[in-house]
Amino acid sequence: MAAITPAIVARPAHGAGPQATIGGGDSHSALRLLAARSRDENGSRIFRAGAEIALAPGWKTYWRYPGDSGIPPHFDFSGSENVKSATVLWPAPQRFSDVDGATIGYKTRVVFPIHVVATDPAKPVTLRLKLDYAICEKLCIPAEGKAAVALGKDAGENEAEVTAAESRVPRRVAVGAKPLSIRSVRREDASPPRVIVDVAVPAGETVELFAEGPTPEWALPLPEPVAGAAPGTQRFSFALDGLPSGASGRNVTLILTAVGREQAIETPAHLD
Repeated sequence: MAAITPAIVARPAHGAGPQATIGGGDSHSALRLLAARSRDENGSRIFRAGAEIALAPGWKTYWRYPGDSGIPPHFDFSGSENVKSATVLWPAPQRFSDVDGATIGYKTRVVFPIHVVATDPAKPVTLRLKLDYAICEKLCIPAEGKAAVALGKDAGENEAEVTAAESRVPRRVAVGAKPLSIRSVRREDASPPRVIVDVAVPAGETVELFAEGPTPEWALPLPEPVAGAAPGTQRFSFALDGLPSGASGRNVTLILTAVGREQAIETPAHLD
């Protein structure tokens, strides 16, 4: 991993309103909480927001699994008011390769959608976020920020931005045969064992594939494209390496995320 320098601590801007801005000045990133309209889903009222990280040119931040190095963002909503739960959604990331290896994340700007369930939907909701994350150019810098936003039925100041971010979250789909989908997953015994994944891809496209273990303690290598794919598919291979102590790689469910030009999917894949 790149060297770590002292943390940049982002602080609230004076006079911050419902879309509280954090950071700026001589920092390399800034955090905002964005308010969107609430909606009903499966009989429950969902309050919607977005956590935006804006990055200086050349800087990046990380996905929930950062790859060969890096630190994923950590979201803390414990200071919120009238919040029963807050679920962070992860937009499709991209792969970066440099001398330190391959990492997974975002450049320029990312908005993480947040779906909130209120303790009492009839009362106001205040979402408070403490975010610990890392930003990297040639060096990695730990950063933190705090923001708060009021959410409600009519809190739609950033509806378009949050809706666009939600559309970039990979769809959960089962193993299947239609583009874009995971067509097949198999384990090959070797030392260490390898996983071979065939992805059905739209005509003329290539995709990126990311693999996660069943717990954050797993540190799987990034899948690499290999030869041998049937027409209409792209084949990837990765070693079952980076497993926690005592894990065998059998009878476990991996999460495979395939990212194409216009869409992305997420598929649980069982290895027996």
